[in-house]
Amino acid sequence: MPVSERRAALLIAAMCAAGFALTLWVFWPGVQTFDAFYIYKDMGTRSYGDWQSPVMIVLWALIDPIAPGTGSLLLLTVALYWLTFGLVAGVVARRSVWLALLLPLLAMSPPAFVFVGIIWRDILFAVTWLLAAALVYAATDRASRFRIAAQTVAIALLIFGVLLRPNSLAAAPVLLTYLVWPRGFPWKRAAMMYVPAALALFGLVQVIYYGVLNAERQHPLHSIMVFDLGGISHFSKDNVFPGTWNADETKLITDGCYKPLAWDVYWTQEPCLFVMERLERDKLFGTPALAEAWKNATLKHPTAYLQHRATFMATFLFGSDNMTMWSRDLDDPDKIIFADKPRLMELKAVHDALLPTPLFRAGTWLLVDILVCLFAWRRRNTPAGAFALGICGSAIVYIMTFFTVGVATDFRYAYWGVLAGMSGAVATAARRT
Repeated sequence: MPVSERRAALLIAAMCAAGFALTLWVFWPGVQTFDAFYIYKDMGTRSYGDWQSPVMIVLWALIDPIAPGTGSLLLLTVALYWLTFGLVAGVVARRSVWLALLLPLLAMSPPAFVFVGIIWRDILFAVTWLLAAALVYAATDRASRFRIAAQTVAIALLIFGVLLRPNSLAAAPVLLTYLVWPRGFPWKRAAMMYVPAALALFGLVQVIYYGVLNAERQHPLHSIMVFDLGGISHFSKDNVFPGTWNADETKLITDGCYKPLAWDVYWTQEPCLFVMERLERDKLFGTPALAEAWKNATLKHPTAYLQHRATFMATFLFGSDNMTMWSRDLDDPDKIIFADKPRLMELKAVHDALLPTPLFRAGTWLLVDILVCLFAWRRRNTPAGAFALGICGSAIVYIMTFFTVGVATDFRYAYWGVLAGMSGAVATAARRT
């Protein structure tokens, strides 16, 4: 290794180690969200359901003794985060030292850094997938035994990511293509293996969730149907929910309830939480009756369905009211959960100042991923081009799947696009030696 490259590697390692320490110093012991609260509660009762990932419950239970509570998951996420950026920067340093040194700085920048200490499976999912790609990227030019070992671990990490976020099934085959063929992105092979890979991963989710872990079926897909029925009712002015509704309830459903921000308006928010209460009381939620109502509604009002989905997607990509950094107290949502932690409050001040900018719009990062893929396409037969196409291509597919399966517009759902865009852009910009 040349002296300059060795010095660059040491500097990258030092920057990532400093970033790791700083992240823990700012976030410790991690910012607990409602999702994390319920996952940890289920972990304590050994209760597995499929609303949240049961695999995350298993993982958290395994590492919890390290730092009981959110600390263990924070340590894992932060360690993987900085290891990943260090690996990618190390490869980039072979081509451009300055671009390599830029990558740890990007890891410190909003909107990547402000989310890494928040306990959400979306963050762990994104870090896990980027680590999978980084391992293969770093081993591409190594001896075959190291490359095959890296690919094996990477594929396991990809599967783990799917088990964390099953809605990533559509995006997984794109990343898998890169993990299998890292020297060049074979788009014809990617097209041929897409459906078989997605089906195989879907089957694996069923086996792990319901066969191995015996998870309770809580019907998370029905939340999508409730949201769609609400949207169709709003745009068609026809109450398509199954069941019996009086005139006042129908008026609310068609004119007063719908918000493209989230489906929660029908579940936890007044004045429309009566919708889920009725569906559960009449034993419609989680039954074929709701699925049948959804099918009939989309066939009867296809234009209203598309209006609803387009409105939701536009809000997700460009909305200014989408939830970003979590700060709500679990007991009192009007309070800031870390109001007594000055370092987090300072970070929140930076976050709040940048919130109106394109940095915190999912559409910005979708555009970045698209541009990276366009620039990387001409270099698809090189390791750097394949890496960029693998991560940014899967990020594009992942973000776009929310058009059909999204039920909330939180920015965290685009976090994979953020990490992929940053890493892919730097890898694409680096010149080959």
